[in-house]
Amino acid sequence: MAKIAFILLCHKDPDAIIRQANSLTAAGDYMAIHFDARSPAAHYTRLRAALKDNPNVTFAKKRIRCGWGEWSLVRATLGTVEAAAEAFPRATHFYMLSGDCMAIKSAEYAHEFLDRRDCDYIESCDYFESDWIKTGWKEERLIYRHWFNERTQKRRFYALYRMQKRLGLTRAIPEDIEVMIGSQWWCLRRRTIEAILAFARKRRDVMRFFATTWIPDETFFQTLVRHLIPEHEIESRTLTFLMFTDYGMPVTLYNDHYDLLLSQDALFARKISPEATELRRRLGVLYASEGARFQISNEGRSLFRFLTEKGRGGRRFAPRFWETESSLGRERELLIIVCKKWHVAKRLVERIRQVTNIPCIEYLFNEESCALPDLGGIQSTMGKRHRHRRALMRMLYDYYETERLIVCMDPANLDLIEDFGRDRALTRILEVECQFSDAYLIGHAKRVGLAGDRTPFETIERLLPTVRNDMTHESDRIRDAQFENYQRLREIDPAEVNARTLERFLSVPGATAQEIAGAEHLFAD
Repeated sequence: MAKIAFILLCHKDPDAIIRQANSLTAAGDYMAIHFDARSPAAHYTRLRAALKDNPNVTFAKKRIRCGWGEWSLVRATLGTVEAAAEAFPRATHFYMLSGDCMAIKSAEYAHEFLDRRDCDYIESCDYFESDWIKTGWKEERLIYRHWFNERTQKRRFYALYRMQKRLGLTRAIPEDIEVMIGSQWWCLRRRTIEAILAFARKRRDVMRFFATTWIPDETFFQTLVRHLIPEHEIESRTLTFLMFTDYGMPVTLYNDHYDLLLSQDALFARKISPEATELRRRLGVLYASEGARFQISNEGRSLFRFLTEKGRGGRRFAPRFWETESSLGRERELLIIVCKKWHVAKRLVERIRQVTNIPCIEYLFNEESCALPDLGGIQSTMGKRHRHRRALMRMLYDYYETERLIVCMDPANLDLIEDFGRDRALTRILEVECQFSDAYLIGHAKRVGLAGDRTPFETIERLLPTVRNDMTHESDRIRDAQFENYQRLREIDPAEVNARTLERFLSVPGATAQEIAGAEHLFAD
């Protein structure tokens, strides 16, 4: 059975570390601790004294003064790993943790999980080809030497960089390695750790290279594992659940995140708030439990992204550069049907097709599979449709040899609606307002990835008001935009009222509008 040696790098709150060490080793696992040399000596003394009688705890032989982005973090990790490998010969896996991490599964589950597959868990992506680095420096981290800390010695850090750049003092990456990048929270097998330690002793050239790179804790282990271990023995992912805000900061987790954390496909999570005492207590009890079962739905990141993006959509008030002086044509009409329930809008346009000769296109900006004619490739991908939206629409007018065209759009596509609403063509907008049952909202949450088939009902139940409010918010934004030719078709209105709305929207005789509005099961789920 798997036995884990936890590699804990920490710098504060010795009492919390003592509780964490005793909790994780109570299940028969081990822990090696590095306590930052920048921290008070009294804290380190208290830590050593409290854990000296625990045979499953050891300490790095040398304390390092660690700084963010520095090689010192890797040095401290290597020293702690070496201490663990020497002190715990029965350890099968080495799991990197911080003092902010806590287990979100039981020890029993964690051991069974690691026993299921003989592999290393480390996020490891191609440094140059992947988009792991979203903004800022990329090759500059590697080809220039970095001897100063960017946060504490900013002037020296950038002065050294500018000097090297001006003089062309770049360096080559060691020829036989391919640099990888990923999260520093990994879980590696014993033989992988032993291979890394042997490599570090043998390849001083590689060690010197990484020692002067910037943020090497995101590249060193990730690169060496790929260099030393066959690809089929590597699972490129972290077993530690963590999220980042749109400012690049780790999301802090609190007492009310307990159920969400248990449903994630991970063994640990960071970063747990020091004030989340109830969450820490419950997770501690969980780790020691037996027979616990977990429903893995893994919607945490998509749920966080959904919640934090509300109200931050932003609006563009100027056309994109490729749309400058581009118009559908003054003589043309674009009729936009806006509806959250796509199947309702599709029924409506199908009925319009049956009783009028107006060409109707369904959700061409939302569904890749939307039926479109061959327009020379501009219609082939969703990216092309959005980038060249007006050119695409002009080609559709030409293809159907018409001056009037109906398209369906989701209420979330306000930027599209506003773009077309500013066009010199006459744009009419019909918002179809539907009622949303809980069953529909649950289905919608699953379709967009906010929930899965195994998401606990309690989690979904808490999510429903947010999803419902989001749909209301989308509708409110459309109304607040005050489009000149805006109509609203409502499920709760009688057919004769909706017929008058359709008469104005489509510019068709009253009898034709009544024939469309009277279609059976138009709003049915």
